[in-house]
Amino acid sequence: MNQALAIFAALAEPTRLRIFGLLRAMELAIGELALVLGQSQPRVSRHVKIMADAGILRRRREGAWVFLGLGDAAVVAPLLAALDAWNGGEAVADIARLAAVRAERARAAEEYFNAHAAEWDAMRSLHVAESEVEAAIRAALAGASVGRLVDIGTGTGRMIALLGGAAVRVTGVDRSPEMLRLAREKVFSAGLKNVELHQGDMAALPLPAGCADTAVIHQVLHYAPAPEAVIAEASRLLAPGGRLLVVDFAPHEHEEFRTRHAHARLGFSDAQMAAWFAAAGLEGAPPTALAGGALTVKLWLGHASERKT
Repeated sequence: MNQALAIFAALAEPTRLRIFGLLRAMELAIGELALVLGQSQPRVSRHVKIMADAGILRRRREGAWVFLGLGDAAVVAPLLAALDAWNGGEAVADIARLAAVRAERARAAEEYFNAHAAEWDAMRSLHVAESEVEAAIRAALAGASVGRLVDIGTGTGRMIALLGGAAVRVTGVDRSPEMLRLAREKVFSAGLKNVELHQGDMAALPLPAGCADTAVIHQVLHYAPAPEAVIAEASRLLAPGGRLLVVDFAPHEHEEFRTRHAHARLGFSDAQMAAWFAAAGLEGAPPTALAGGALTVKLWLGHASERKT
């Protein structure tokens, strides 16, 4: 009874009801909500606190930003059903203003990609096409259900867009708030509803042990000063029988990548990866090599024991 009273009190105010409807559409930062609602951030923050205390929304910090989403499904599902019967003009106007926020996100993403396009194109020209790499990723994971997917170093969310449709639940982790904002837009554009994005270090993931059936480390391990620690941390996430797929470069001699692209490692050998897998308690499968330029892309797949504890 007390929870019901708190929930009804939290929604018994026009602005808070509008916030609830907007967060149903997508996860938003407080500043974005203030923009859509035409109110100050402090005022929106006060409303958000009341709603969070009632359990109908959740707050999550990424750097200097605080993102908001709906609360636990068991709590909000009856409220959403009630909202479906409401078709007020204010809600329609809010959704229209939300479209403008989405357009601004897309514009920012385009500017960011354009600013780095020359560097990315130069690197991509050194190895096989992304379409071939992605086909190989799908093939490597085709032997079992994706289940609960964790994308480590998610970047702009490409792996989530590629594999998320086949997953029960998806969690993406990245250190960069800017990359997470881009990933959030990609996820929303792909229409994926079962995705959470978190800020965190790939060597100290903010996730519980055994939370993943499939973990992917796609083209980010070469940024790690201690790759073996990242492999061990990824293994910690795997449930019994879970899989870890690492996609990265074979050893190369492009020393300029250290300064131009901040690479800590110039690729990895099969022997290195096999040793790191074994130390992390993973059984490695034969690697896949995709040659086609100065850089060779490799795929290493490891399996956790069915009796993992």
